[in-house]
Amino acid sequence: MEFDSNGWMWDGVYYYPHLFGGVMLTAALLGLSTGYFGGINVPSMPYFLPDLRMFQKKKSGKKRVRVYMDGCFDLMHYGHANAMRQAKALGDELVVGIVSDEEIIANKGPPVLSMEERLILVSGLKWVDEVIANAPYAITEEFMNRLFNEHNIDYIIHGDDPCLLPNGTDAYELAKKAGRYKQIKRTEGVSSTDIVTKVCEAHEEPHNTNNNQGKENHGKGGHMSHFFPTSRRIVQFSNGGKGPGPNARVVYIDGAFDLFHAGHVEILKSARKLGDFLLVGIHSDQTVSEQRGPHHPIMHLHERSLSVLACRYVDEVIIGAPWEVTRDMISTFNISLVVHGTVAESNLCFNGKRTDRYEVPKGMGIFQMLESPQNITTTSVAQRIIANHEVYVVILYHMLLAHLSFNSN
Repeated sequence: MEFDSNGWMWDGVYYYPHLFGGVMLTAALLGLSTGYFGGINVPSMPYFLPDLRMFQKKKSGKKRVRVYMDGCFDLMHYGHANAMRQAKALGDELVVGIVSDEEIIANKGPPVLSMEERLILVSGLKWVDEVIANAPYAITEEFMNRLFNEHNIDYIIHGDDPCLLPNGTDAYELAKKAGRYKQIKRTEGVSSTDIVTKVCEAHEEPHNTNNNQGKENHGKGGHMSHFFPTSRRIVQFSNGGKGPGPNARVVYIDGAFDLFHAGHVEILKSARKLGDFLLVGIHSDQTVSEQRGPHHPIMHLHERSLSVLACRYVDEVIIGAPWEVTRDMISTFNISLVVHGTVAESNLCFNGKRTDRYEVPKGMGIFQMLESPQNITTTSVAQRIIANHEVYVVILYHMLLAHLSFNSN
């Protein structure tokens, strides 16, 4: 057994005050008697102290609690990230199962993102410790036993929203019966269904080139967010206020980061490798709208900020970062390197003027183009949704009927 040389005695006092006090009093009296009577051969105090180490509690013996959460995680958003944050808080290690493409097709329709893309997104979340690919949509008895026996899972976690199979039964019924189920609160104000609806509505709306639209509520696109950002939620997603060290190499990358996807995760991972601290600038809704049109961004600023903050490679974000990287900004944040990916959607015009937003860092010799590991953009993800628009309409209709049926029972 190993002991903390500085704390074992105080642990004895805390956990066994009466016994510890009695032993110490006896030892003191014997020490006094030895000094008074001189001739009595009594062991001195140091011989007693090692025996008191029985009071030390073995700190390394506690079993780590492993929790499991699964899902499709298609069109990853901050609601998914918040669910995993809550799940991780119920244990020490979070294992996440990602439902296979085949199971999603059978239960919900074709996924927007491939298994590879969903693996990148889930693995990139700061609360995830392990990932199981191609998990079943429903927790079967066979798979549940695998979780308990092979993966040493203690509890299965899911949100308080219903998860129904096509036959109307609860997908987590077996886990609940086994007494190994725990529930977390669903994050209100966002869902994959909402995102699909926003993209489809934006595509159907006549495109208006007036850049004064698309501010705050995204103009006439109609997708007002139901998400209310709070400082508490931002703190929950942040890294505990840890800033860069005095000699840290700070890398800066900026963008819209709309419909947060695998391409974003991979470029952030690459950028983080170039320094000690990754600072991410997230452009305002107005800036994105002026760049890409009145129906952008799909997700508003605070939603996009939480998605980026949830990424394990990100240390800090600037919410509403300026379009141009200025010398003052570089000095304020002690930026050592500014990077930009080779795959991007930004055009060179801002407010009708052709500008190079990286002119200053280029002039300072601290700018670098970074090869994008993935050829994915927000537009390409949106195009996948639009291509399957009719299929998604049918899916949304059946999902609505299922939820209405569940709530009426």
